[in-house]
Amino acid sequence: MLFLITGAVFSQDLGSETVEVVKPYTPSVNDAFKVRETPSIADSINLEKKQVQYSIFSVPVASTFAPAKGRATNVERERPVEIYDNYATFAAGSYTSLLAEFYSNLEVNRTDNFGIFFAHNSSQGGIEEVNFDDKYYDTELDLNYTSRKRNMSWNTDFGAEHRLFNWYGVPEGYRTEAPSDPQQNYFSVYVGGELNFDDSFFDSAEAKYRFTGDSYSTAEHHLTVKPELEIPIGGELFHTNLILDYVGGSFDRNFLTEEGINYGFLNLGLSSSLVVLRDDLTLNLGAAVYYSQDLENSDSGVYLYPQVTASYRLAGEYLVAYAGLEGELRQNTYYQFAQENPFISPTLEIQPTDQQYDLYFGGKGKLTNSVGYNVRAKYKTEDYKPLFRSNPVDVSENNLEEYSYGNSFEVVYDRVNTISGYGELNVEVNRNVTLGLNGEYFIYDTDEEGEAWNLPDFKVSLLGDFQITEKLYAGTNLFIVGERKDYFSTNSTELTINSRVVSLDSYADLNVNLGYRFNEQLSAFVRGNNLLGNNYERWMDFPVLGLQVMGGITYKFDF
Repeated sequence: MLFLITGAVFSQDLGSETVEVVKPYTPSVNDAFKVRETPSIADSINLEKKQVQYSIFSVPVASTFAPAKGRATNVERERPVEIYDNYATFAAGSYTSLLAEFYSNLEVNRTDNFGIFFAHNSSQGGIEEVNFDDKYYDTELDLNYTSRKRNMSWNTDFGAEHRLFNWYGVPEGYRTEAPSDPQQNYFSVYVGGELNFDDSFFDSAEAKYRFTGDSYSTAEHHLTVKPELEIPIGGELFHTNLILDYVGGSFDRNFLTEEGINYGFLNLGLSSSLVVLRDDLTLNLGAAVYYSQDLENSDSGVYLYPQVTASYRLAGEYLVAYAGLEGELRQNTYYQFAQENPFISPTLEIQPTDQQYDLYFGGKGKLTNSVGYNVRAKYKTEDYKPLFRSNPVDVSENNLEEYSYGNSFEVVYDRVNTISGYGELNVEVNRNVTLGLNGEYFIYDTDEEGEAWNLPDFKVSLLGDFQITEKLYAGTNLFIVGERKDYFSTNSTELTINSRVVSLDSYADLNVNLGYRFNEQLSAFVRGNNLLGNNYERWMDFPVLGLQVMGGITYKFDF
């Protein structure tokens, strides 16, 4: 009964009660109990740590182990080409032709060198349909001494030359009257020197004197002196060139009479330019002034020329645009004319050429990494431009010289305007094959002469070099020259042939050489010239040698 009464009491209804939570519990760090990292020990016995001492007892151990040393991997390198200071070449071929060359560079001391160069090229002739002696030879000797110091270098040069040619180009109809051995000899001797400074406003200076003579008592003296100054101004370079150019000489007679010819010209020039260099722009702003004195005729004149060039990289190395406007007073000499045309007569008129301006513009660069190009257009005006024209036939009693049968050339001067276009393409197929092609087309406008005598209307050249194997190599070149004009005339009233303009056909000249290197010192070669076998006329009535073959050897050595 007691349990029942107790259960009844606790089961009574106490009513409802609401519990309201004011704020939830948020623990903090202060409420946490931190345990010490090193707890305190309440020990009645404290033991002191004993100091421990260590010692090493070394005992040698016998061992036969030997570690292998490291070794770098070998790199295969190409053997550098050995360069020799001397070489000699000898060759012989058809038309009894001979070629000989010798070069030597002797080291005097660590800074000085002495050089010798000798060359000989000759042929006994034998051109078809030529009834006269047509042999030729050219012999040259050059000596030089070079010295290189810390802040300067200098060199001196001396040379001599002997050339022999024949006036074999006698027109048909006069060959029975002309001498069978119409020979001309040219002699030339020169001496010169050059100075170069590294750290000085006086940049360089050069001087050269040349004497030229021939078999007909001709004498010419030519002296040039050219110092150059280089001064920095405002971060740019200012170049100044001084020019002294003297030429004087005499001919034993003129072409029609026995009266002698004397000539002498002194040209003094000052050329200054400011070079401006920017990121992709190179600009050369300059001008030149010349004073020319005709010493024989007591005449003088002052000439002013522009000398402005510019280049700009439009697309890096793939396209570089360039342009220029230049002019100069160019000294002409008997030596220069004989080098260009050895069949001139020793009866010339010598005058300087006034190149008033040479205007050109173009572009060059690369089409690909292995293909380069260059294109250019040009307009040039020249006063007193020299032109080679055939001398008239004159077999009068007062003129029975070996060169008076229409078989020599004179120099005439005229004002000539020239428009030309030039293009060049170079291809490097690989390291062993390179090709080059260039061509130029000309349009001439003369003032007094009927034609621009003996100037071609176009030129084309094709060049190729081939390294066939390590020891076998070859090369070829093809030259194509366009049509030229010349003039045939006579001073005799008894001759029935009238004066007329003669057109010289264009021609092509193919040359090939093949060589084999036995070793680094000895090699052999074979050359073929004018392989098309065409006896073309470079000058009127002067055919050239036909197909020519020559073979020889070259030996390199050191003393």
